[in-house]
Amino acid sequence: MSVIPEVKCRRCGESFSALRTRCPSCGTRRVSQSGRTPGATPGTVKGTASYERAETNTKWQMIFGLILVVAVILAVIVMVSTSLNGQDVGTGRITNPPTDAPSATPIYVIEQAPTPPPTPTPTVSEIKIFYYDKELEDFTMHEGNDPLTIHAVVYPVEEFSDAQLTWSVDDESVFKITPDPEDSKQCKCEILARKNGGVKLTVSCNGYEKAIRVYLVA
Repeated sequence: MSVIPEVKCRRCGESFSALRTRCPSCGTRRVSQSGRTPGATPGTVKGTASYERAETNTKWQMIFGLILVVAVILAVIVMVSTSLNGQDVGTGRITNPPTDAPSATPIYVIEQAPTPPPTPTPTVSEIKIFYYDKELEDFTMHEGNDPLTIHAVVYPVEEFSDAQLTWSVDDESVFKITPDPEDSKQCKCEILARKNGGVKLTVSCNGYEKAIRVYLVA
């Protein structure tokens, strides 16, 4: 058994005696390993000021690292809560969409229909009073005569076919008038007493009046 140790070439891997400085195969110089144990640095020796400073630096590094981790966790929580804001977690339905998101609902502008012009009020050109087919102007009624029914026609007839007429007399104590409740164009007249000069009978429609005098005699 050889007492001289052998080493391997770091280049070709050939084993040779540790007494040689070069590999006999490839000539590569052998690198001798130092047998010295490196001395301890001041920072690794307890009780020294360097060791205390190293311990303090390590503690601060751990505290800073812990603060950094907490800050990252808080930032993630804030981002997640912000992204879930306005969203219904149970149904996945967004109840408060961002204001800058484009609306998918079309907007329709409803234009107001033009206001039709008002229908002009027709103008009465004339009112005539008739007893059957006879047109009446001033006429005479005798005391004790039966009541008579007269009617009025408003012109133009086409525009006032459904017009409402108003009848009046200036002295109701001697002359009674009774307009037909179903047809205001007709009116029943009745003499109650004599009166010198008679009474004034008036029929009106839309501001137009037609007046005649009825003489009341015995």
